[in-house]
Amino acid sequence: MPLVLEIEHLLGVAFAAQSPASPVPDWPPQPDRVFSALVAAWGGRGERADERRALEWLEVQPAPDIASSGGYARTPATVFVPPNDPQTGRVGDRTVMPAFRRRQQRRFPAFRPDDPVVQLIWRDVEVDSEMVSTLNALAADTPSIGHPSSLTRCRFRADGASDQTTRPQRRVYRGRLTELESAYARFVKSGRKEDRPSSGESVPPAAAVARAPTRSVFANRWLVLEHVEGEMPDLRAAAVVGRALRGALMSGYRKIGQEAAIPMLVSGHAADGSPSAEPHLAIVPLAFFGPQFADGRVFGFALVPPGDGELLEHESFRNAVRAIAPWEEDRGRRELSVTAHGFNIVFTPSPQRELHSLDPAPYVAFAKTWATCTPVVLDRHLKAKGNAERDAEVAGLLREACANIGLPAPVRVAVSKHSAVIGAPSAYPSGRAPRWIGWRLPNSLASRQLTHAVLQFDKPVGGPVILGAGRFAGLGLCRTLDPQRR
Repeated sequence: MPLVLEIEHLLGVAFAAQSPASPVPDWPPQPDRVFSALVAAWGGRGERADERRALEWLEVQPAPDIASSGGYARTPATVFVPPNDPQTGRVGDRTVMPAFRRRQQRRFPAFRPDDPVVQLIWRDVEVDSEMVSTLNALAADTPSIGHPSSLTRCRFRADGASDQTTRPQRRVYRGRLTELESAYARFVKSGRKEDRPSSGESVPPAAAVARAPTRSVFANRWLVLEHVEGEMPDLRAAAVVGRALRGALMSGYRKIGQEAAIPMLVSGHAADGSPSAEPHLAIVPLAFFGPQFADGRVFGFALVPPGDGELLEHESFRNAVRAIAPWEEDRGRRELSVTAHGFNIVFTPSPQRELHSLDPAPYVAFAKTWATCTPVVLDRHLKAKGNAERDAEVAGLLREACANIGLPAPVRVAVSKHSAVIGAPSAYPSGRAPRWIGWRLPNSLASRQLTHAVLQFDKPVGGPVILGAGRFAGLGLCRTLDPQRR
């Protein structure tokens, strides 16, 4: 019989770092972190003997499996917080006063999951109802996992275990409770960081118990640039703005003296200057899509790296961004200015993303049904003549486009001039409408056909889903259409 610990993140965000110095969020929550939270609840409840026995029983069980969803890491903002009161022993030490306290730089990594509920599953354990009740008393008094702002609702139960699980990275072990007690006593006495408890024991990598859902070659970690000043061109000029942003980023490498070392991941070109066929940085528009009165107004752009987003952590990349987005002291933000399509546009890297239109969640979720909000640029010219044959050829090209970004072929493809996403402009002008109201494409793609589409997969796939020949310029960007998604 399985024992399940269900953890619901009440804010929809998990605040926890893999280590005190790491900017990478710790997702999913590991058993050692969860056990420490339960021990803290035990201490806060008066260190009852029966609850201690329950914790000692739990620490000797095999490492639990973890059932969790995907999601994306939020860009951690840098904040300056006061440290603990200084223990100088001096009388009249003014540094204890708020106005004179120094500030330390801190970052609070966070992860926004597609599903806020996580399960830790101990399979085939012998547990009676009294033990479950005792563990539940601790779980009910566990307000957070990780940072105190990571509010949770926890409960143990003996049913409802998920089949989609993976092995943890860290676990607890016999004697962990005593070790945490000793570390806590040392920390209370000294107040030194080095006396805090260490992480749990590492678990050797193992294959997933059930095959993990498929993700595309693009990362779910984005650098969002919010539009703050200047007039923004229409969404149909997104590729032009994206090209200006890529040019600005490459100029940042030149400003830091690394013009000869601009990575292919950023430029999209090989050393000989030829276009690279390998996945590289995509730059996509973030606009007002979805609700009834959405109008497609652009609120910003996002830099979408390939892989797991490690490009965003490269020191050279961060320095290049700082070089083109200097800190404006009077405005309290970094500002990046570009000129595109005759418009002077000012962006700021936006870690908070208070506007829903800047939230990557609809683009990086796991879902079966996806729809384009910017049209797909087909990878080649069409050869079919009749409408039915052309639609079938387009559907085939879209299936190939999915394979190009690491996704399986969709089971259904519907193509149309119009988007299924409210607020997205049509793929091309209607009737006798002037050509200048159409989408602006790079010269290399200007003769290609555009189309909107709805794709349905037999199993959920993870975004970003960015398709076609213009995928690195923000064309072919898809959003989930699954009813349960925003």
